[in-house]
Amino acid sequence: MEGSTVARLLVRVRQWHRLMAPLVVLPLLVTVSTGVTYRLAKDWGGLSREQVHWLMTIHEGEWLGPVLEPVVVLLNAVGLLWMLATGAWLLLQSFRRQWIAFRKEAGG
Repeated sequence: MEGSTVARLLVRVRQWHRLMAPLVVLPLLVTVSTGVTYRLAKDWGGLSREQVHWLMTIHEGEWLGPVLEPVVVLLNAVGLLWMLATGAWLLLQSFRRQWIAFRKEAGG
């Protein structure tokens, strides 16, 4: 790919990454916090499964009903994969630019 094409693609990916982040962060925070709280409350807090089941209801999206629950799980997964993939790509591009700059400075 030509340098300007990569630069345009990088800008576009960064824009989409920035736009999606606010939409993805809240559901992921809810999923992580309820999952960790459930596990710690059971294992370290000594609470029974029945006492903390409400956390799993939130964690798994059960409260949305049988139709929306799988949709939310799927969107959560797709959002996480999108953020991981685009974030990794942006990070690799940054490393690549730094490596090229380093090589130019080193005279190679």
